[in-house]
Amino acid sequence: QVQVVESGGGLVQPGGSLRLSCGASGIIVRIHAMGWYRQAPGKQRELVAAISSGTTTYADSVKGRFTISRDNDKNTVYLQMSSLKPEDTAVYYCYADQIANRYWGQGTQVTVSS
Repeated sequence: QVQVVESGGGLVQPGGSLRLSCGASGIIVRIHAMGWYRQAPGKQRELVAAISSGTTTYADSVKGRFTISRDNDKNTVYLQMSSLKPEDTAVYYCYADQIANRYWGQGTQVTVSS
């Protein structure tokens, strides 16, 4: 079993920055992909950013503002968020893919408000 734990959420003013972290632990064979989804109230969960074998993918709405990176030795992924907007407010969920399974974290709240 793999456990995924996020941290780093909080309240930030528009235009501000936050850095989310996510670590995978437990029975680790090889985590081949990690990433972030988010879900705002009343909306579907959407992919924010993902990283796999060094290749990154971003939602159009966050390109140029968010950066995903990974520390392979620590099975940790980071999401650096800059120029935050109120519409970025959501619960952010991290995932880790191992073999054919996807493991999810519990989510961390990000609120962008003045």
